[in-house]
Amino acid sequence: MPRTALRLFLALGLALCTLPAAAWGPLGHRLVAALAWDELDPAARAEITTLLAGEPDPTLPGIATWADELRANDPDLGRRSAPWHYVNLGEMDCAYDAALACSGGDCVVEAIRAQSAILGDRSRPRAERLQALKFVVHFTGDIHQPMHAGNAHDRGGNDVQVNWPDGSADGKGGNLHSLWDSGLFNTAGLDEDQWLARLRGLPLAVPVVADPARWAEHSCSVAMRDGVYPPRAKLGTDYLQSWRPVAEAQVRAGGSRLAMLLNRVLDARD
Repeated sequence: MPRTALRLFLALGLALCTLPAAAWGPLGHRLVAALAWDELDPAARAEITTLLAGEPDPTLPGIATWADELRANDPDLGRRSAPWHYVNLGEMDCAYDAALACSGGDCVVEAIRAQSAILGDRSRPRAERLQALKFVVHFTGDIHQPMHAGNAHDRGGNDVQVNWPDGSADGKGGNLHSLWDSGLFNTAGLDEDQWLARLRGLPLAVPVVADPARWAEHSCSVAMRDGVYPPRAKLGTDYLQSWRPVAEAQVRAGGSRLAMLLNRVLDARD
């Protein structure tokens, strides 16, 4: 596709995706945050604890879904931050080009970079840094959900209708995005503590690199694998069993990468 046409196509995709779908659902976001807390340095933990003082749930998991709740709690900020939850790389062979995929810095890659800079700037007001922390925790979860780095033409799987087994006679209907958000996890029948125990025991299946652009490219490569987009709408348990471990690996990597990012940004020597 010519560069000009590709730019127009991606811009149209951004216009269609005015509101983000929640990546991982509340459970997945809380798991990424809890796994990150395990790997934080003492200095980062101390600074985060200070920033979170006074929050209703002053923990990393407690703020992990805040950015998805903005649509109800702060509609203006929710609209402005909507493009920050995803980046469309599927039509770009999963290669991140900021000029094509992130016009004006409005995508998850540049949002992580921008909010990390705010978080690490100790000259800024505490409220700004707290908000930046909430964004960084959430967006790092988002960028590891493969559909949040996938195709513009189907809005990250939102336009692909599927039905998957959930223990009921008719199964659960929804779209491919929602299946990757929460369906792959919810159908396993584990609670949050059981998931944490399971994920803490997993080795890291992907490199722990510090660049959000590389995170997005890897997530896109997962979304583009053969079989992720099923040939038919009605799925069997084989789909869940095949792709759930991939989703688990993404959450596990997201936790370690979030910890790496927070440790670097909140290094007391800076």
